[in-house]
Amino acid sequence: MVTIRADEISNIIRERIEQYNREVTIVNTGTVLQVGDGIARIYGLDEVMAGELVEFEEGTLGIALNLESNNVGVVLMGDGLMIQEGSSVKATGKIAQIPVSEAYLGHVINALANPIDGRGLIAIDSMIPIGRGQRELIIGDRQTASSVAQVLTSLQERGAMEYTIVVAEAADSPATLQYLAPYTGAALTEYFMYREQHILIIYDDLSKQAQAFDKCLFYYEDRRVVKLIWEMFFIYIHVF
Repeated sequence: MVTIRADEISNIIRERIEQYNREVTIVNTGTVLQVGDGIARIYGLDEVMAGELVEFEEGTLGIALNLESNNVGVVLMGDGLMIQEGSSVKATGKIAQIPVSEAYLGHVINALANPIDGRGLIAIDSMIPIGRGQRELIIGDRQTASSVAQVLTSLQERGAMEYTIVVAEAADSPATLQYLAPYTGAALTEYFMYREQHILIIYDDLSKQAQAFDKCLFYYEDRRVVKLIWEMFFIYIHVF
């Protein structure tokens, strides 16, 4: 007959407890109530922050802008055609940010800092938030492809592309990306500014950014909020 010793059982239990290392991950999730025109309303996301990136079930990213008591207004950073009502969405815990590096010099990129000139990047040094009150911008242009091509041709003819970054969003891009394009340029410029390098900043036309910004405000039901945001926006672009 096998003799069971209490001290052995106690030692085994103690070892198991000491070896127990369970990691609990808390994910802030929500459900899509409505989606359309580049905007989604989300139920849930109780702990989401204003300006935080959220990720939809099919991979589209969005930015939480309007935090109401019973839903969250999210502007989409994509067409969102595959997002369905009832699908899940999760908060990322990060504000909108892009990778930065000297590898971007000589490239044409979009508002998400992805190269759109057919050439990949070599290295990424760090991440810098978008829209953090920056005062610098390299080049922002959301006009037609021919307009961007004209700018590139002029820069290339003068040998300036090797130390230039062009941020471009087409007129048919989502309003969110058109609005973010100048801030993407600003975030990239911060990288060089903090390294005490000389910077030339060229804005194409902030009125076009304002038009895209206005589209991003359509989901605000309280027009007093819209009026306040517009006043803050125009103070920003006139001061900086």
